[in-house]
Amino acid sequence: MRSSHLSFCRTSLSQTRPIRTSHPRTAFQSSRPASTAAGDAGSIATRLKNVFYGTSIFLFGAFAYLYVTDTRAGVHQWLVVPAIRFVYPDAEDAHHAGTKALKVLYSFGIYPRERNSKAQDSKDGDLSVTVFGQKLQNPIGTSAGIDKLAEIPDALMALGPSIVEVGGATPLAQEGNPKPRVFRIPSQNALINRYGLNSLGADDMARRLRERVRLFARNHGHGVGEESEQLVLNGGAGVPPGSLVEGKLLAVQVAKNKETKDEDIEAVKRDYIYCVERLAPYADILVVNVSSPNTPGLRTLQRVEPLTRILEGVVGAARSTKRRTAPKVMVKVSPDEDADEQMEGIVEAIWRSGVDGVIVGNTTKRRHNFVPKDIRLSAKERQILEEQGGLSGPHMFERTLGLVKKYRRMLDQGPPPLETTTKSEDKPEASVGGLDSKLTENIESNANREQKVIFATGGITNGKQALEILNAGASVAQIYTALIYGGVGTVSRIKKEMKEEIARK
Repeated sequence: MRSSHLSFCRTSLSQTRPIRTSHPRTAFQSSRPASTAAGDAGSIATRLKNVFYGTSIFLFGAFAYLYVTDTRAGVHQWLVVPAIRFVYPDAEDAHHAGTKALKVLYSFGIYPRERNSKAQDSKDGDLSVTVFGQKLQNPIGTSAGIDKLAEIPDALMALGPSIVEVGGATPLAQEGNPKPRVFRIPSQNALINRYGLNSLGADDMARRLRERVRLFARNHGHGVGEESEQLVLNGGAGVPPGSLVEGKLLAVQVAKNKETKDEDIEAVKRDYIYCVERLAPYADILVVNVSSPNTPGLRTLQRVEPLTRILEGVVGAARSTKRRTAPKVMVKVSPDEDADEQMEGIVEAIWRSGVDGVIVGNTTKRRHNFVPKDIRLSAKERQILEEQGGLSGPHMFERTLGLVKKYRRMLDQGPPPLETTTKSEDKPEASVGGLDSKLTENIESNANREQKVIFATGGITNGKQALEILNAGASVAQIYTALIYGGVGTVSRIKKEMKEEIARK
């Protein structure tokens, strides 16, 4: 009995033990995969959501970057320009703010730029032109005054022009005229300025341009220091020494100091030569400004004899530049010197001095017929119109067009007969002998040169006008006020309009 009872107990224990021990394990094992799966699913969903949000933010940022930094974006004209005008009621403050913004944006690589301009040109129509033996990407340029101190030449080139003019630089630093000195006439997209050639001096600009060349040399693997600088300036980098960009040129404008007496022509000439000696190494084109309306007496230098002597000194200094190729020399003349006798004198000085070309136009002192009869200005704008200074804007276009046609015709007639160069009424007797031999040499050498080059500036605001200016005989159409009112996309818009105008013909 006892043995059977024990065997029964053993049997019962052996039969029941697996049931008691296996049941809780089975329940645990079946519940664990369910909770893990739910957790994994939630984790995957979170990760996918984060990836989606991250990708969306990245794509939005990339799109915003590409849009905002593209000159074709309408935000520049319709939002940025009005915003700057609202924040900075004073036009000069707005100018400084715009310059500083472009400078900072360029330093961080997030500046506005014209993308794929070469590919677009080949696709939509070639706008290239040849100027001074250089093939340029297009015939649009920016005038001096936008970048007075040569702070942003690269940022301006990125906007699409093939010519960027900086300056004007004077030998010594000068403040210019008292403020306020820049005024807007918004209803006419016009400006009045009387800056008075404010400048930090030629040495300051030369330092800035020299640092720019050395930075270019370092960034492109040409070394550092003076040797690398000379390599770039002598064409070793395969780009123009001024612009540092293939298919583009940098023009540097020079002027005299306000305190230099206009009647002392030798002193005036020394002013210009001082600037040339310091700035010529870093320029593709030197521009001699004798046409600013805001420097008293400056426009009197456009008479034949003083202008010839000044330009002759500049040309000689430019040709002595320690560089494989010397910069070209152009003279910037006033749109108010439009009488035939005045223009003939300027043309004679160009031929006699050996200058390579002329920039036709600057701001005007004239106010007659500025506003069409059917346009009514506000009381504030009429008050601004009475301000002293140079007026610029779309109203200047017809005058610029007419002057280009006249200068083209006069320049194409060639140098004046040699006998007229010895009969100038205002030539000092003491300089006749030495001067005549130089003039004869210049005129004879000029006769064998290519056609004198004309740049046009004044009132050009759209592609149709740019084409008219080019067809009238100019090689480059420069803009200033149009860029102020149209924003950083102005050059791209004008080129687009030019292509459309060409395609219609």
